[in-house]
Amino acid sequence: MFNLKKQISRLYSSAIFAQISLSGAWVAILAARGFSLAQIGFAETVFHIVSILFEIPSGVLADVFGRKKTLLISCVMRIIGNLVMVFSNNFALVCLSIAFQALNYNFSSGSGDALAYDSLKSVGQESHFEKYSSNQVIIYRVCEGLSTLTAGLSLILGYKISYSVSVLFALVQLALTAELVEIRLTPPKDKSVWKKILGCFKESFLFLKKERKAMALMFTNSFVGTLDILLLFFLQAKLPMAGIPKWALGLSLLAMQGGGILGARVILHMKKVRYRVMFALAFTVILSGIAMEHTGLYLVMTLGGFLSSFADDALQIRTNTILQGMFPSEQRATLISIESFTFSVIMIVLSPLAGIFFTWW
Repeated sequence: MFNLKKQISRLYSSAIFAQISLSGAWVAILAARGFSLAQIGFAETVFHIVSILFEIPSGVLADVFGRKKTLLISCVMRIIGNLVMVFSNNFALVCLSIAFQALNYNFSSGSGDALAYDSLKSVGQESHFEKYSSNQVIIYRVCEGLSTLTAGLSLILGYKISYSVSVLFALVQLALTAELVEIRLTPPKDKSVWKKILGCFKESFLFLKKERKAMALMFTNSFVGTLDILLLFFLQAKLPMAGIPKWALGLSLLAMQGGGILGARVILHMKKVRYRVMFALAFTVILSGIAMEHTGLYLVMTLGGFLSSFADDALQIRTNTILQGMFPSEQRATLISIESFTFSVIMIVLSPLAGIFFTWW
């Protein structure tokens, strides 16, 4: 019999083991192995190319074959990617590992939220999704912060041990995911596999064509999220240039993640605030964070990153909650994947521009 409490607990536990890793500081690990910044940049490009190619198809497969199955595939992709990195002795294998990590991201994005929302809706508790989304953001931020603090340990242990430990975490995640219960609010239609896949594609894009508001929410949320992520990314390089002590860098980056945790909690108490007001506030706060980065004062720069994370995660949770209420259950994972696809496209466009902006201004 379906037990909602166990289902949500397993989703939380799976998310924890999905994020915990000793290989989170992969850029530093590759640099320590002697790979150039140009090679590392190319590896990042490989990730985004694979992600863009498979993001929407993975969402379709989740809706057609089941969200639990694609979450299990995601775990397998993560295990393979980590194992390839353990045995990598050239740059080609490094890129192959990164490609598998992109597939891990693709098959998990959308599937977890879709399964959680439909699980809640199946017992009439979909109003609790905002709290669930808030908790997932907190898990992500805490694990990301811990990964930052353990970056030095990863370099001491070496990439083989670091990625081997990540394989163990992925195996635990796989076991937890296997205990999930597949929930379908709408029984699958009796069609051939290809007809189901093509039908899911068609219905998803017809939905977006009809519901322009949903597409606008996806774009605005992805745009704001991109600004925040790029700011936090470049602060990792700009804080040392501003003179922050080495011992304080990890604490500073951890504090920025704390902004997201606070934002994920505060938004639960702002249910009466209109979305347009939320967007305006979030956009203004993130722009202020970018301006604070340009002061060259590392304490002020850290505060800017903290505020940016706060605004981004608050808006992210509110947007997700609104969109989940609009999405049809049969195309839920596909539509979430389309939002992730939108984010990736905006990231690719703005990343080089941000590099110029943060370098020269």
